[in-house]
Amino acid sequence: MPQPIEVDLPHNLGKDEARRRIANNVHKLEEHIPGGAQVQSGWAGDQLNLDVQAMGQEVAATIDVEDSKVRLKVLLPGILGMFSGVIQSALQKKGGVLLEDHSKG
Repeated sequence: MPQPIEVDLPHNLGKDEARRRIANNVHKLEEHIPGGAQVQSGWAGDQLNLDVQAMGQEVAATIDVEDSKVRLKVLLPGILGMFSGVIQSALQKKGGVLLEDHSKG
């Protein structure tokens, strides 16, 4: 049974700017996941759906963009559920990378 994790990342960007930044940064997720991850993503309104494959596991996740927060939801399959605390902590610490603005030189 998948182990769900939810993490809220507060922001003061507004929904449109947060969505733009996430769209610009989602390709960087592969750099933060060990084991040569492959990430596929697609938007459905203000929700980004992610399928992550790493270390022989497939993880489904969503990122819901709201006016003052971004909510990350991750379903950890099988044995990865044992690491839910560590993964949740990492998401809280590094999740803000998705909201960084790299559009200015």
